[in-house]
Amino acid sequence: MTAALVVLAAGSGTRVGAGVNKVLLPLAGESVVARSVRVALAVAEVSRVVLVVRSGDESDVSTVLEPLLGDREVVLVVGGADRHASEWAALQVLAPDIESGEVDVVAIHDAARPLAPVGLYDAVLAAARRHGGAIPVTPVAGLLGPAGAVTGAAGVQTPQAFEATALLSAYTRAARDGFSGTDTASCLEAYGDPTGPGVSGEVSIAAVPGSARNLKVTYPEDVALAEALLSPR
Repeated sequence: MTAALVVLAAGSGTRVGAGVNKVLLPLAGESVVARSVRVALAVAEVSRVVLVVRSGDESDVSTVLEPLLGDREVVLVVGGADRHASEWAALQVLAPDIESGEVDVVAIHDAARPLAPVGLYDAVLAAARRHGGAIPVTPVAGLLGPAGAVTGAAGVQTPQAFEATALLSAYTRAARDGFSGTDTASCLEAYGDPTGPGVSGEVSIAAVPGSARNLKVTYPEDVALAEALLSPR
């Protein structure tokens, strides 16, 4: 059994202030999405990669990915109106491999996090196999709670990984009900009944250490910071 990876690149990226989708912005000699996919292809356990793109971006994304692929395949899928719909579009492509047992874990990653290291993918895949799901988290400093007390909040990152059968079952049942979750974990929480069709057991979500370098490109200054982090010292 092997893992599959869904890379989400269907957002507009309006906050970054560019005239194109932020995943197509240049970063250290390649585009943001090209770097995210290149790192993903280096993860040894990943046998299938599905890249979810915005309608109209297919040609541009294909052009920047072509030099990376060699004999590897990345399946392009047009995303939906929100994150949940984009994840569901990707899972429908992966459904035959999940149902046959060829793919046992699915990882989901934001293309706008181009600095996620291979080791982080390895960690979430391993934790998902042990627990059913895994999410990278990092401490968030400087948040104040009641009476000015500093809280112990944590920031959530991607890639996140989940047991494939449970994930597909949850999204299939959500589609029947017209449910749209805010993120992957919320759909599993709503539809993670272990007695449901195709679900192999209750899914618990483990936290694994994230990385401060695993930033998300959201604003113009994030591109400059990513460039600086990639520059040789």
